[in-house]
Amino acid sequence: MRVLEVGGYAAGYAGRLFVRAGFDVLRLETEAPPAWASAEAMTSFLHAGKQRLRQPDQLAALAASVDIVICEGARGQDLLALGFDDWETRVKTAITPFGRTGPKSDWLATPSTLYAMGGYTYLMGDAGRAPLTLPGHYLEFQTGAVAYSTAMAAHLHASRVSADIGMLETLMSLSQFTTVMWHCAGEIRERHGSDFWSVAPSDLYRCKDGWVYCNVVPTFWDPFIALLGVPELVVDPRFETGDSRKAHRQELKQIIATAMLTLTRAELDERAETYRVPMGVVRTLDQVLVEAHLEARAFWETVTAENGSPVRSPSIPFRIEGRPSSSFGVGEVRP
Repeated sequence: MRVLEVGGYAAGYAGRLFVRAGFDVLRLETEAPPAWASAEAMTSFLHAGKQRLRQPDQLAALAASVDIVICEGARGQDLLALGFDDWETRVKTAITPFGRTGPKSDWLATPSTLYAMGGYTYLMGDAGRAPLTLPGHYLEFQTGAVAYSTAMAAHLHASRVSADIGMLETLMSLSQFTTVMWHCAGEIRERHGSDFWSVAPSDLYRCKDGWVYCNVVPTFWDPFIALLGVPELVVDPRFETGDSRKAHRQELKQIIATAMLTLTRAELDERAETYRVPMGVVRTLDQVLVEAHLEARAFWETVTAENGSPVRSPSIPFRIEGRPSSSFGVGEVRP
């Protein structure tokens, strides 16, 4: 089965998932958008295992020769200019910032624009300070995952489908917690730094040799007290319920901060496992790369970069029939 990929990082991520699922992916090389990492890093991460082509003269004929097309454009009219609607491919998936219909279909946008329009920017940063935006390519990769799922579902169903995916709508589909809080509780989420706020305690804390993050919903409150080694919290009326813990969050933060400073990250890791508390120590990237669980799951794959160097890269978050990922190389760009 063959897939034709046209576009930027969203289409590139969808194509990456198809490669890992065993499809042959043809990528039309286009001008790359700005990258949070280097262009070389993005090429190694997204395009390993693909056949990379320059813009052909007969794009419609190429599209007709594949089973699935993933096509990303900066505006709805860009896909019209390519002739997307006339391509004979059985499964076609379009990706644009606002979708191909509606009053904003031909608006230009960056990921930061869409984060702001979707309400994400309003939630990120410290209270009383300027909002922040998300680093990396969260929007593009989430949209690429939606495109992959949509196209794969149509392919497996043997349907003839032309799908229209809007990046703004992808963002909004992922904001269920925010929208449910408003519709069910009348609560508007705001910026509170690293404090999740809707649950107490939920924040970053310094320990002896680093940092740890905890988000303790009521189910884990008693085990968390045992982890901290502060048994008097059990009978303290200020912290009896989830609502009372939120009402007295500052006093609770101080108690937790004092207890955390007496423990190392290794001790906290061990106690979290012993008392079954979902809590995580903050790791450096080097430490993540050798994390025991990811190693045991064979999560990492080896990619050969364009310069011939082996690169350790994240694999995919799913397995097909229990098989770990294979190694891939970044191919040359061909005419």
